[in-house]
Amino acid sequence: MAAPNHILTIQETNIYPGESKEINFDVANLHTASPVNVPIIIERAHKPGPIVLFTAGIHGDEVNGVEIVRQLIAKGINKPKMGTIICIPVINIFGFINLKREFPDGRDLNRVFPGTVDGSLASRVAHKLVHDIVPHVDYIIDFHTGGSGRFNAPQIRISKENRHLNELAKAFAAPFVLYSKNLTKSFRDACYKLGKPMLLFEGGKSFHIDETIANHGVNGSKRILKHLGMLNTNHKVSKPKKDTVFINESRWQRASFSGMFSATIAIGSHVKKGEVLGQITDPYGKLNHAVKAQNAGYIINVNESPIVYQGDALFHITTKLKR
Repeated sequence: MAAPNHILTIQETNIYPGESKEINFDVANLHTASPVNVPIIIERAHKPGPIVLFTAGIHGDEVNGVEIVRQLIAKGINKPKMGTIICIPVINIFGFINLKREFPDGRDLNRVFPGTVDGSLASRVAHKLVHDIVPHVDYIIDFHTGGSGRFNAPQIRISKENRHLNELAKAFAAPFVLYSKNLTKSFRDACYKLGKPMLLFEGGKSFHIDETIANHGVNGSKRILKHLGMLNTNHKVSKPKKDTVFINESRWQRASFSGMFSATIAIGSHVKKGEVLGQITDPYGKLNHAVKAQNAGYIINVNESPIVYQGDALFHITTKLKR
């Protein structure tokens, strides 16, 4: 936590209490030699307090997360009553420009942390983020979406048996909290090893902006800031309509046939075993297969692809909830 009159220095730039600064998170130019500016937007209150980092766009196609951080900035939610808020709306600017999940070198940024100073382009960005930004912060909220046409229900992902993360997840109050292990070489794993609490938000799907998902992300962020005593009084905090569901275990239900697929169940719904979730048909009117729930639980991800093959994941369904 920042001390009184503390000067925050990031990339050789001093940011004093009460100041607003925008600095560039630059690693490499485009292949055309054009510079790429990745803004780091920093807002400091006069009063000392926690330093919170909001990030998105680790995957270049996950624009819904970018939209959430954009709204935090555009609505002035990132101007804290105390402490400091740092926003990096697009980390993988190269993928964002090219409408690709990965970096131009084909690497997934979320699988190369903590990176190296002289490695691949993705590795260098990971290294810069871990060494130049993360050491300064107290909390991190990282926004993601589902990929490959799979729509995620709004959810927070944290590791199990972590009291502090549980407290933060309850404060965020997303509809679901999914306990999941930190993936090796992920941003979340790197932050965990540095002792930095992170909430990973998942919601929506790639190449898509969903207003409901964005609202969950923005409202959850405001609740976190209020929980930390950082939210300005001119921003109202809405209470969640339903209690958060904490998920211990879940499983993917896969297609038994190839064909044209249409889900008929709403994301976030609770279903009973045997309930019809969707239909798989063929182009010739001969096949009409009802996809039925193999177990009772909540639907936390739906495959929205119109064409599926046998074995493709269709629905992510909870199997065991925290009691």
